[in-house]
Amino acid sequence: QALFVESGGGLVQPGGSLRLSCVASGDIFSTYRLAWYHQAPGEQREWVAVETTGGAPKYRDSVKGRFTISRDNTKNTVYLRMDNVKPEDTGVYYCNSPLLIRQPHTWGQGTQVTVSS
Repeated sequence: QALFVESGGGLVQPGGSLRLSCVASGDIFSTYRLAWYHQAPGEQREWVAVETTGGAPKYRDSVKGRFTISRDNTKNTVYLRMDNVKPEDTGVYYCNSPLLIRQPHTWGQGTQVTVSS
């Protein structure tokens, strides 16, 4: 059973918006702080937004002011709101916990985002 199931990706024009969703298993969702990761074509996967313990989320500089991470505890779901998207935001987006990312089996299938006119 997958720990994380991402959805919501698609084709969006530059400047547009998209909201990604990630449903996590109950134990994972309630135990760990979560993050979104982006893998551009031919590049390494990197974090873009991460929850913190007791503080404001942190964002990679390239998405700061444009992306917002949030969670709905009633749905075991974490979201990534993407506004004013740019072509360089294209890639596969995954959610995971920073404490679990070294375990290959924890990664889901991700959701593809393509920013193009």
